[in-house]
Amino acid sequence: MKILAIDDQQLILLSVEKRLTELGYQVEIANSGQTGIDLYESFQPDLVLVDINMPDMSGLQVVKHIRFIKDSKTPILVMSGNTDESVIMDGFTLGIDDYMKKPVSLDEMAARIKRIIGLPKSSGTVINEYGDTRMLQKNCIGVVIPCYNEEERLLSSEFKAFAHKNLGYHLCFVNDGSTDNTLTVLEELKEANPTNISVYNCEKNGGKAEAVRQGMLHLIKDQQFDYVGFLDADLSTDFRDFDDLVKTIENSDFKIVSGSRISRMGADITKESARKIISKTINLIIQTILGMPFKDTQCGAKIMDREIAATVFRKKFITKWLFDVEIFMRMRKFYGKDEAKRLICEQPLKRWIHADGSKLSMKDSIKIVGQLGQIALHYNR
Repeated sequence: MKILAIDDQQLILLSVEKRLTELGYQVEIANSGQTGIDLYESFQPDLVLVDINMPDMSGLQVVKHIRFIKDSKTPILVMSGNTDESVIMDGFTLGIDDYMKKPVSLDEMAARIKRIIGLPKSSGTVINEYGDTRMLQKNCIGVVIPCYNEEERLLSSEFKAFAHKNLGYHLCFVNDGSTDNTLTVLEELKEANPTNISVYNCEKNGGKAEAVRQGMLHLIKDQQFDYVGFLDADLSTDFRDFDDLVKTIENSDFKIVSGSRISRMGADITKESARKIISKTINLIIQTILGMPFKDTQCGAKIMDREIAATVFRKKFITKWLFDVEIFMRMRKFYGKDEAKRLICEQPLKRWIHADGSKLSMKDSIKIVGQLGQIALHYNR
């Protein structure tokens, strides 16, 4: 049995191809509507699996071609993050057989295909119908994780597990000129899951700001990513909270969603007491400089629209550690204060723990105040 899968996002395509091939189907993939139509002619599939939102030709146009131009009854299954009821109804009016809303598990995808065309008789694969709960996300997300001498702290198993289960995420680890075996650890991580994990190596240490900037610029070259963001290597913000930030930006008009470690009822936020006092003082200074009411610009978990990322990361930052403040300042300078406040969401985290081994010491706090003055002068000219 032959299946043609059409989607403009390679992360999704490769995951779908791998799973369906494991189940014994013969699979061809296409990364655009037109390529899919061309393959349809030669491949003559038993089922077409197609996305709706593609840049060159929408999935509904592919459906129209198959149903009206080719006058074919080939089963068509739509799998899309588009949840607009009118679009879904248009699909059924055109003659699709089923519509799956992302996020969706590979398990559910396989079950729906099996219901429509059955399983290949020649399949020699042992199939566990309830064992593959890996998720295809609504959008594809690129995440930068800056690393400097993280050999001892890097939670490799947690990163591996997340990348394996969440197929719409791509983790890009940036080695910032580490002097220990961080690069070796990262290469081993990549080898375990090369589709969803990559390594960007900076031979010289340039500081966290430049490491994140290089990683973000690297990711936004890949058109498949709807959103890009960054996360600290120590996972002080865990993946559950980061995924919540992603869901917020997917379902809103915000251009940046930033985590906030401000304590609130029901949240598991822990810090060393001295750091907590210093952080509050610095945050007050930052709010004064920004002229905007954001309370925790320095949280190392942010997600943003790819176009905004191209704007705020285009130029080098003037500080090595306070680039988060500079991102907010660049938004204010580009959009104006009122519009910047509307486009940025500060979302409280449910859990955040200060991990041992942080690179910032108490002495650094004095330097931070000086750098904040430098930012204020630079961006308020």
